[in-house]
Amino acid sequence: MSHAEQLAYYQQKLAFEMDPADLWLALKAEEKIVVVDGRSQAAWQQEHIPGAISLPHRALCMDTTHHLDPTLLYVCYCDGIGCNASTQTALKLLTLGFRVKELIGGLDWWKRDGYATEGHQGRDGTPVSCGC
Repeated sequence: MSHAEQLAYYQQKLAFEMDPADLWLALKAEEKIVVVDGRSQAAWQQEHIPGAISLPHRALCMDTTHHLDPTLLYVCYCDGIGCNASTQTALKLLTLGFRVKELIGGLDWWKRDGYATEGHQGRDGTPVSCGC
C-alpha cells in the first residue's frame, strides 16, 4: 500500500466515524448534530447518550424520518462493537438522504470514557452541558 493510499484510507475513515471524545466535544460546542440511538425504544429508555433521539433501525423509513432536518449531521450509535444497529441506522439514514457518521464503540465506549448517560439506568459522569 502506498503512502497516498494509506492517507486516503485514514481520511475516509475519519469522514465516516467519530469517537466518544469527538462527539462530546461536538455536543459541548453545540455543533449542528443529532445523536441517534439505533437500538430498540426499550433499550433507549433504559440508558442512552444525553440528548440522543431514539430511531430504531428496524423501523427507519421515509415516514419515520420525515420530521428530521436533512441539513444536520446524524451520529448513530448502538450498544458497542458487538452490535451492528449503528451501522444499519447509518446505512438507512444515508439511503434516505441524510448525512451520517457512526460512533466508534457505541454506548459502551461512551460510558468507558466516563461520560454521563440518561434513562432508567442513567449514570453520573462528565456531563454534555454545563447546566448553566
